[in-house]
Amino acid sequence: MRKIRAGVIGTGFVGPAHIEAVRRSGIGEVIAIAGSSEKVAKAKASELGIDRAYGNYMDLIKDSDVQVVHNCTPNNLHLPINRAAMAAGKHIVSEKPLALDSREARLLLNAAQRSGVVHAVMFNYRHYPLVAHLRAVVQAGELGKIFAIHGSYLQDWLLYESDYNWRVDPALGGPTRAVADIGSHWCDLVQFITGLKITEVTADLQTVLPTRQKSVTTVGSFGRLTTPRQVEVRVTTEDYASMLFRFQHDARGALTISQVSAGRKNRLFFQIDGSAKSAAWDQEQPETLWFGFRDRPNETMVKEPAILKREARQYAHYPGGHGEAWADGVKNFMCDVYRYISQGKKPGRDPAPFATFEDGYRSSVLLDKILTSSRQRRWVKVNVK
Repeated sequence: MRKIRAGVIGTGFVGPAHIEAVRRSGIGEVIAIAGSSEKVAKAKASELGIDRAYGNYMDLIKDSDVQVVHNCTPNNLHLPINRAAMAAGKHIVSEKPLALDSREARLLLNAAQRSGVVHAVMFNYRHYPLVAHLRAVVQAGELGKIFAIHGSYLQDWLLYESDYNWRVDPALGGPTRAVADIGSHWCDLVQFITGLKITEVTADLQTVLPTRQKSVTTVGSFGRLTTPRQVEVRVTTEDYASMLFRFQHDARGALTISQVSAGRKNRLFFQIDGSAKSAAWDQEQPETLWFGFRDRPNETMVKEPAILKREARQYAHYPGGHGEAWADGVKNFMCDVYRYISQGKKPGRDPAPFATFEDGYRSSVLLDKILTSSRQRRWVKVNVK
């Protein structure tokens, strides 16, 4: 069977991660890449062994051999690129957040529903073996009635004033930064695992560093300042956020988000408390799952394919003790998306084993409500229409 042919738009941190994952899926192949200029695209294409390089994303979208477009660009380009790809009849895999705000996200969801193409948003943490196992545990009722969901997502890559990236600029990343960038992952993940939607939120967003030093040369995500030439810029997007949630069925939640927590590189952590037992997972230790009990010793489960729930076994590709982590979760996401495409399935008709634009829209609505809550200092209902 011929592999599904993809084109990737974006050459920064995430673009090459998509390319590697598509290749590892065994179902897709990347035949084209587009960058901010033809020079940039050609350099990345040469580095990654890709035949076609475009300096304009529309040229990649118009390439008749490209069947799937991966949008790995800054958030302000998600609307025009996703919409153009779908209008051209291409399947679309978009980075999150889906758009700058819920209005744009609604436009994209409407376009996706009209187009009939497969549409996916890369909430990749859904696709870890132990995350899938825990979801099956929860669905089987083994935690009992869930009454609390709490945790954090902490990073440190924007701790210093000299740390700067396009995400800091609201014109490129949107009005919320840390919450949109990493908080969206946490919120999507816990709702996916528990099946409980967030219905209300109260939030407190803080800009810890009101000014930053912007390098005159581009610094990629998780990069460091490499030149003494810099300019001071005012920052309005948040470095830190605290939130309280109300979920369906009277469950409660709490979340801390930070991109200025020294020593925490990419720590997505959550704990789910139920009437029978609790469960916790830490993305920086993805091979273990903790279960807590009231009247017997707690348990730590290590990933072992033979003991995973049936729904999770497809995500564990190596024996226990052979680590699988972030890149493998991205690969599993791509496998799900490309297998879905290869089988001729359609969102809205066939259940998708990945986040779609509907999930991306829900996430964007929640982000808008979080921002409103912080600005107005009150509880805000999350109504998704």
